Amino acid sequence: MGAGEEAPRTDINPALLYYQAFLLAPEPMSRADMEYLGTKDGHRWKLPERFGTIVPGYDNQFKLVRVAARSTAPCDWGLDTGEGPATLLPHMARVKAVAQATVVRVRWELQHGLQAEARDDLLGTVAMARNVSRGGVLISTLVQIATEAIACDIVAENFGRFSAETLKQLADGFEAGPPRGTVAGCIPAEKTMCLDWFARKIREMQAANPGDDAKAMKALGELFDLMVVEPKTGPDANSAQTFSWERLVKAAGGTSQGVLKLIRDLDTTAQELKAILTLPYADFESRANAFSAEIQKSPNPLAPLMVPSWERARSREFRIQVYLAMIRAAVEYKLHGDSGLQGVADPCGQGPFVLRRFVFQGVDRGFQLTSALNAPDSRSLIFVEKEGEPFHVDGPRVGQAFE
Repeated sequence: MGAGEEAPRTDINPALLYYQAFLLAPEPMSRADMEYLGTKDGHRWKLPERFGTIVPGYDNQFKLVRVAARSTAPCDWGLDTGEGPATLLPHMARVKAVAQATVVRVRWELQHGLQAEARDDLLGTVAMARNVSRGGVLISTLVQIATEAIACDIVAENFGRFSAETLKQLADGFEAGPPRGTVAGCIPAEKTMCLDWFARKIREMQAANPGDDAKAMKALGELFDLMVVEPKTGPDANSAQTFSWERLVKAAGGTSQGVLKLIRDLDTTAQELKAILTLPYADFESRANAFSAEIQKSPNPLAPLMVPSWERARSREFRIQVYLAMIRAAVEYKLHGDSGLQGVADPCGQGPFVLRRFVFQGVDRGFQLTSALNAPDSRSLIFVEKEGEPFHVDGPRVGQAFE
């Protein structure tokens, strides 16, 4: 670098760069192009030439995504979780849109031999995924997981198109990126947004209605109706069916101070839940099931509302940990054969992943890695080494042809 020249800055808040990148998003792809990408033809290795006018429209956006990935500054999205359930998270959908654009860009770049560009777009997207979890809100960590899963799918679907050098750089880059947000790490922010916020509202209503607790309780009941939606079906249905404002009032002794005590009593429950969410896979399921059973019997009617969503989030976290380890295992297998594969442990097992060659319509197209994860629809990933008829590389239809 010559005298007077300045090196590119690495001290800019990544969130600021991402917000700028979101502003530079091009016009959305046409509905026809979006639908095409979801078809069997849309999953072939070669995209139609018309995408050559679409992909460059994202260049400036991804330039900033890449710059953000190199930043050494903390990522601060400017969230105020003290706003409670009304906290706005406008960047979540934008992050998902960038991840979807990454799919098209990487495929186009590989189609034209642009290995470094494909690598940098993927690494930038993974860094963005990790950074979106900053702030510790549960939905942000779930968006991180979903975005990382998209990146893993891209590598798996296009495995044979990447050079060995690029694959190693991707595996190294995934591991060297910003630290991953964890489900357990979301407990403090979620407590601030829900329990602490509601406790503050109780105190505000007590102060607004001195000597008239019945009026304060009426206002609390109206607020609670807005906060709690009771699903009639689905995983949370059982908890919802046993919950009602009337039951909460009874457990609280009919007073706002009693409701406040029930909320404070959940501090211990939250700490127990956090400890369970940090357990390794081998210990998690049995302990989580036992904890859930205990919570269902709790005299505190608020307690059962806390558990189901956290258990499902942890299950998704185990799945993405498996997928990320599979990327490393696949790359090591590519570079070093069976000895490389054996050197990478399955996070949910007692050894390496199970590998088998994957034959599709009579042709060896690559290899499939399978985890000991107890989730049949999300424990395998197929790494495609040869071009041919498209098939699903993961999910409940893994190994099946696109229709």
